[in-house]
Amino acid sequence: MIKSIATAGGIGYIGKGAGTAAAVAYCTILFFLQASHTALWQPLVLAAILITGVWSAGVLEKSWGHDSNKIVIDEVAGLMITLLFIPVNLKYILTGLLLFRFFDIVKPLGIKKAERLPKGWGVMADDVLAGIYAHMLLRLIIASNIF
Repeated sequence: MIKSIATAGGIGYIGKGAGTAAAVAYCTILFFLQASHTALWQPLVLAAILITGVWSAGVLEKSWGHDSNKIVIDEVAGLMITLLFIPVNLKYILTGLLLFRFFDIVKPLGIKKAERLPKGWGVMADDVLAGIYAHMLLRLIIASNIF
């Protein structure tokens, strides 16, 4: 069960690009659910993913090493933060995905430092920050009516 959580149902086992695949999987689920942007399920599921993500990443660190590429639940959490309370719209979802992956890969603005936290905290913290930055930028894009 721990491995299933950390790998987002096994997505982490695909190898290179697993983080992006996990993020795309969440985007797909969100799009097809057509959840309301005020849906209560989003923060509840996010809280559960953050808690189980920290726990599972911390447990697996002993055997897989710190922030193993197999652990992708952090990408799911980061993208959930990016899209939290954003209207479900394909252009917003794709823009959010691109912004999140940018911040997650480049790791500016303290994101790299957050990654150094011990155990599962560091695994999740960098993606949480990337999600927060992507969310703020996406909100600005939406408010400016660029689309």
